[in-house]
Amino acid sequence: MKILVTGGAGFIGSQIADAYIREGHDVHILDNLSTGFEKNINPKAHFVKSDISSPVILDLFEKEKFDVVNHHAAQIDVRKSVNDPIFDANTNILGTINLLQSCSKTEVKKFMFASTGGAVYGEQEFFPANENHPTNPVSPYGITKLTIEKYLFFYKNEYGLNHTILRYANVYGPRQNPFGEAGVVAIFSNKLLKNENPVINGDGKQTRDYVFVEDVVKANVITLNSNSSDLYNVGTSVETSVNELFAKLNSIAGNKANEKHGPSPKGEQARSVITSEKLFKKFSWKPSVQIDEGLIKTFDYFKAII
Repeated sequence: MKILVTGGAGFIGSQIADAYIREGHDVHILDNLSTGFEKNINPKAHFVKSDISSPVILDLFEKEKFDVVNHHAAQIDVRKSVNDPIFDANTNILGTINLLQSCSKTEVKKFMFASTGGAVYGEQEFFPANENHPTNPVSPYGITKLTIEKYLFFYKNEYGLNHTILRYANVYGPRQNPFGEAGVVAIFSNKLLKNENPVINGDGKQTRDYVFVEDVVKANVITLNSNSSDLYNVGTSVETSVNELFAKLNSIAGNKANEKHGPSPKGEQARSVITSEKLFKKFSWKPSVQIDEGLIKTFDYFKAII
């Protein structure tokens, strides 16, 4: 198949592109390199440097006649979405609509969307959350992801565009950007390797469901050929607090840092954990990398490049 991966120079998108290429697909990557890196781009992929909001997107779609679009280009920082919701909406909503319009005009068969299994649910009513949990996002980032999910149902009904929505837990692993505001595992690893003290936001008791990037990639591979439109959580059903995460990484680094706390961030949930039972029942997917193993793999990756 001919597949377009948006955000294919980024942390998750580049590894999905690699997997699709290994599967023998013709992969094209669209990325504006605002947060992605050219070094992440597989040399066997066709690369187009452009923004998803660009009016030239339709020309690209008409020229290439993609079978599938795997959409990972996004503004992913929850705190940035709180501080600048207009930028967040312009990127995540209007940019995606631009892609969907191009899909509808060029007979793309399927649209795969990286949503969020934490932010769309908001403060959870039960733990772990399944796909039927109420969706009450507490950040503009979560609102934009949920909005796109609704647009996908519209494009399915109006144009017959099939979709797979994957609601990710907190993804971590190699290639994550250690210099941004999002991605606590990468940020902590970078600080520890530089003998700097990471700062834990708030009391550190907030929990997240950390899923290793290799498992997320597998979810994108096994759902690629599904012809039914549906949504699935991609997580581990395991909660880890930021304090616990720091302690684990600090231990891997040799216990050189002290636990240090800063102000509490705005727009972030207290607890977030999801179940992937639906994905397991339909595709036999389950996480294969547990948190302790994944943190060692991630730390070793950064140790080799920093």
